[in-house]
Amino acid sequence: MKEREHQIELYLTYGKLLTENQKMIFEEYYFEDLSLTEIAENMKMSKSYVGKTLQTISEKLEYYEETLQINYKNNLIVKALETKNYKEKIKKIISG
Repeated sequence: MKEREHQIELYLTYGKLLTENQKMIFEEYYFEDLSLTEIAENMKMSKSYVGKTLQTISEKLEYYEETLQINYKNNLIVKALETKNYKEKIKKIISG
């Protein structure tokens, strides 16, 4: 379940960088909880293509996060806000 939540978190951050087709497949799989077979039937494509597309999406989302680290930094900021000297910690996170 943790991997699923991670993928959704990445999608919410980087989803706009995906194609419309990729977004539709991701949303049907993760948000509508459809199976690969159901998605393939809905989109008139093969089940293997849907599976490969989901893998490609996952790889892209991970690449975006590795490169930009937006989720990582957001999580650090949230934790920093819980401390007394949060302003200094946030400045360090933002400046890299």
